[in-house]
Amino acid sequence: MSISTTLSFDPLFSFNHCVNREREPSIHSSKPKLFSRTSSSTFTLFNSSNNNCSYNFASWKPHKFHTPKFEAFATNTDTLESLQSSDVLFDQTFPINRTELVEGKIFVRLDHGKDLGNWELTVGCNLTGKWILHWGVSHVDDVGSEWDQPPRDMIPPGSVPIKDYAIETPMLKSLSSAEVDALHEVKIDIKPNTDISAINFVLKDEETGAWYQHKGRDFKVPLVNYLKDDANIIGSKKGFSLWPGAFGQISNILLKSDATHDKVEDGNTGSRTTQVENSQLEGFYVELPITKEIVVNNSINVSIRKCPETAKNNLYLETDIPGDILLHWGVCRDDLRWWEIPPAPHPPETIAFKDRALRTKLQSRDNGVGSSLQLSLGEELSGFLFVLKLNDGTWINDMGDDFYIPLPRSSSLIIGKRDDQFEGVQREVTEVTEESGQEESASTFTDEIINEIRHLVTDISSEKNRKTKSKEAQESILQEIEKLAAEAYSIFRSSVPTFSEETIVESEAAVESKTVIFPELPPQISSGTGTGYEILCQGFNWESHKSGRWYVELKDKAAELASFGVTVIWLPPPTESVSPEGYMPKDLYNLNSRYGTIDQLKDVVKTFHEVGIKVLGDVVLNHRCAHYKNPNGIWNLFGGRLNWDDRAIVADDPHFQGRGNKSSGDNFHAAPNIDHSQEFVRKDLKEWLLWLRREIGYDGWRLDFVRGFWGGYVKDYLEASEPYFAVGEYWDSLSYTYGEMDHNQDAHRQRIVDWINATGGTAGAFDVTTKGILHSALEKCEYWRLSDQKGKPPGVLGWWPSRAVTFIENHDTGSTQGHWRFPSGKEMQGYAYTLTHPGTPSVFYDHLFSQYKTEISTLLSIRKRNKIHCRSTVKICKAERDVYAALIDEKVAMKIGPGQFEPPSGSQKWSSALEGRDYKIWEAS
Repeated sequence: MSISTTLSFDPLFSFNHCVNREREPSIHSSKPKLFSRTSSSTFTLFNSSNNNCSYNFASWKPHKFHTPKFEAFATNTDTLESLQSSDVLFDQTFPINRTELVEGKIFVRLDHGKDLGNWELTVGCNLTGKWILHWGVSHVDDVGSEWDQPPRDMIPPGSVPIKDYAIETPMLKSLSSAEVDALHEVKIDIKPNTDISAINFVLKDEETGAWYQHKGRDFKVPLVNYLKDDANIIGSKKGFSLWPGAFGQISNILLKSDATHDKVEDGNTGSRTTQVENSQLEGFYVELPITKEIVVNNSINVSIRKCPETAKNNLYLETDIPGDILLHWGVCRDDLRWWEIPPAPHPPETIAFKDRALRTKLQSRDNGVGSSLQLSLGEELSGFLFVLKLNDGTWINDMGDDFYIPLPRSSSLIIGKRDDQFEGVQREVTEVTEESGQEESASTFTDEIINEIRHLVTDISSEKNRKTKSKEAQESILQEIEKLAAEAYSIFRSSVPTFSEETIVESEAAVESKTVIFPELPPQISSGTGTGYEILCQGFNWESHKSGRWYVELKDKAAELASFGVTVIWLPPPTESVSPEGYMPKDLYNLNSRYGTIDQLKDVVKTFHEVGIKVLGDVVLNHRCAHYKNPNGIWNLFGGRLNWDDRAIVADDPHFQGRGNKSSGDNFHAAPNIDHSQEFVRKDLKEWLLWLRREIGYDGWRLDFVRGFWGGYVKDYLEASEPYFAVGEYWDSLSYTYGEMDHNQDAHRQRIVDWINATGGTAGAFDVTTKGILHSALEKCEYWRLSDQKGKPPGVLGWWPSRAVTFIENHDTGSTQGHWRFPSGKEMQGYAYTLTHPGTPSVFYDHLFSQYKTEISTLLSIRKRNKIHCRSTVKICKAERDVYAALIDEKVAMKIGPGQFEPPSGSQKWSSALEGRDYKIWEAS
């Protein structure tokens, strides 16, 4: 936070192709029934490469494994569709909306138009969708990569201008070719001898909001032959191939312009003058691959009949999902739904998984559509639990939870699908973090590790030891803490059933890259890391309040933000405030602010949830503006629901005559500093945070000015409100000597680490250290600063990466305040660093919706595609005067700076994924 009268500030895209992020808000509970029903629920897919999901349970329940009496056999179930007789005790159809990756091509052709004196550019795509060509032109004397609108006679009918720099033209469908069912195309007429040097374009699928580029950049079709060769140029080809669809066959000839080579002499006027020599167009035809995720509707049907001979329950499962399908299943005895592994006999092709569940391959149906299985289950069992694994590694479950099928008992034929106490709980998981509870069987081992960690934490945190221990010794202790945490985490992970063999025993540094599914575990939210794969976006700037309807405006961006891969959005302070920006709160329960009304706030939060994005509230806990003056004329008496008196204000605040205890941090001089040592204050604030969670639907917190109070109080607030994700703003000055930034910034990052440690690791913190070092490295071409004395990243992410929230700009540092603006023109170098490195990266709204949109979205796609997470490993390859280069998880190579770097050759092959001004990213093949 920051206002103009204070000295304290608030420091702190690859478009995802058709990612379906919508989820049901709750799990439906069903009463006992004797008749069949078709579920109206929508079910969620898990894919081992999709790590944007999270569990959200309220409490932890340990797993217990038993061995019930059990008998099973497999049979063909082609006749299940007709099972509607009176002996059907249960019948339920689960609709499944899954995605498939389809491949297609983008076609680009340049040749003579109907008038041989002119040319015609045709762009087409053979994938289904509502395609839009977003395009513009470059002129011969343009500098940089700016677009301009084309002349009117070039614009096809039906086009729409985008501001003053681009045109959007719908791509019309052509069905005239049996070879291509749906070719979408657009034609642009081009007159020779103009000063247009190139046509630039990208494709947009309006059905999904996805954008498609060429090697992470705009497509560029050159119209003059002296353009600098670039990776995104679609150049002339000697000869033509077959153009699919309506174009038919094209002879293998070279088309050249018959136009004369006009020479435009340099004029002495101020108008655009060009010198186009040898501007001889050559026709070409190219095909470029494109992939798109499409939604496919399938279903799973489960029926139960009572066998009259054995009195057992015959369960029939069938699905129309194609391909080989693995059933991961178990049974339970009671409503707690603890998974149990049954003894043999098992169906054919059944294997045990870690002694916790069974895996059986479904049998192909005789009619060739889908697969099925039949099981016989004993009366003593209460339920059947399962998930499905497809042959592409995708997991299918019930909105993130296991499918649960109630089994009829002699005393009760049908039991509900979900107890009322679980209603409204959404179950998805991509990571179990170190905060998660441990199994009883592992508690002895983990208790010892936890005690050892506490001793180490106490050792490194004490003031005396910080002064006497060397930085090397302190860093060694931190490394030991991380190792112990990883060991405890590994024990916990190996003690619970999961549905991916790869996730059982792995180090903390790599564990988040796998998908984990729990049969019936309430979630343990890791408020310091979320899933470990979070992408945070600050959803406002310093001017956003001025419209008075920011919530409404931001709501319209929700789907687009989700398509970029954003998983968490940070909203502005919601409370009534003396300052319009919200950082001088007054009545905490009044949520009608300059950003909008409380109803508009609820609506925007609901909208973000619908697209799968978690929402952070910006809460100001350090200070609060008073409603009334005391008899001395001092503003220190509060009104509203929290009508505190001056005991709620710290005693050493020099301006507000507080009668509380001394402050546990730094004072914020523009408003009364709250005394968090007061029990009534903490009680009221915890109730307020819980009210915000319940009433508004916030998933977590951005904590303002946490330098002002002890991190232990933050721990108390977070344990009470149980946020999905939390990050604190701990901003103070870096170390300088005679105006020059010191290379060693250990003292600065140590202060941030100490605060995180005081919270018990329940919150992350903005990595101000990394931002400051990036400033100096990029501005002065001193890239050697990006490696510390141990060869690690020099910021918080080098010491405690899982708690580092990296950023390059926010509403205080940039926007119209500009308190600490990132070096101009080098923003993409900053994002090339933060979006490829560990930690949780934060993207600023102003950058995401700017000229950097395409590059940022591509970086986000690279991060997601390679499963880079908050604990990914970094190997620094170069940190020299003019270049910094690193390998991340051995999957991504990156470099920033004007200097040269190529990834090391060897067993891995590297391909260029994105290149921009003084930065480049590679991916391992």
